[in-house]
Amino acid sequence: MAADAKNAPVPGKPVPLAPGLRRILAPNPSPMTYTGTNTYLLGTRDIAVIDPGPPDDAHLQAILDALEAHQRISHIVVTHSHIDHSPLAMVLAQITDAPVHGFGGSSAGRAPVMDGFRNMGGGEGVDETFMPDRSLADGGQLRGTDWTLEALHTPGHMGNHLCLHWAEGRALFSGDLVMGWATSMVSPPDGHLTDFMASLHRLAAREGDAVYYPGHGAPIDEPAARVQELLAHRQMREAQILDALAGGALTPEGLTRKIYIDVDPALLPAAERNVVAHLIDLSLRKRVRPVGKLSLVASFELV
Repeated sequence: MAADAKNAPVPGKPVPLAPGLRRILAPNPSPMTYTGTNTYLLGTRDIAVIDPGPPDDAHLQAILDALEAHQRISHIVVTHSHIDHSPLAMVLAQITDAPVHGFGGSSAGRAPVMDGFRNMGGGEGVDETFMPDRSLADGGQLRGTDWTLEALHTPGHMGNHLCLHWAEGRALFSGDLVMGWATSMVSPPDGHLTDFMASLHRLAAREGDAVYYPGHGAPIDEPAARVQELLAHRQMREAQILDALAGGALTPEGLTRKIYIDVDPALLPAAERNVVAHLIDLSLRKRVRPVGKLSLVASFELV
């Protein structure tokens, strides 16, 4: 399912994906963002900019240059407020007078149980200044001259994460919940695996979405199969953790090195955050428990 990075679009160049939909790749490739953040321009007259991206002047200019004479940016929509998705929204709003839509600020939608884990540090890079002009709740709708978007609150990767159903295109803008090139990062305290799995199950129950347009990577042409693949991957990772702990208590770092044996060492810190997310979820479900106070360096054992 992973897209070939060699075939990635050129940053800054609008690429048509479907009638009324273009993608502009931001110039921010990295091990966490793949070839860069996808910014989507939806519409033929009123344009919705979905995930404006990082604070990059060239990317801002590329978005503005993509507008044709009869077009205007009427809506700015942010799937979630990580720093590779949301910072450019405020600047674009100031230039265009278009309101910014999102679920809420960067702490919105966070499960209350995660407040107890805020001393753990880490995280993915949160845009702490993000605050939408207009809150877009679960089931809320936005409309342009030739498009309709419906919001699905899908926390897990981040508490304020939204997916956006594009009715006319039979498509879902899946943000960072579902991507084709890799599994999503779930990094506490902003990421919560229990919510993440619930959001995936919600998508699995949907019918009629022919394609997903993710925050990074190529369109996903078999979205139902990809969601099942992601669910199976997380279930497999959970089984690996429980199996490893059957031999005795281990720290998240110890579990990571035991499980992620084929991973680039530079990615091990991110992998460890995923392990911590699993351990929190397993702790809440009374499958494991920390030996002493919960922390990044605590050992965990089976219950």
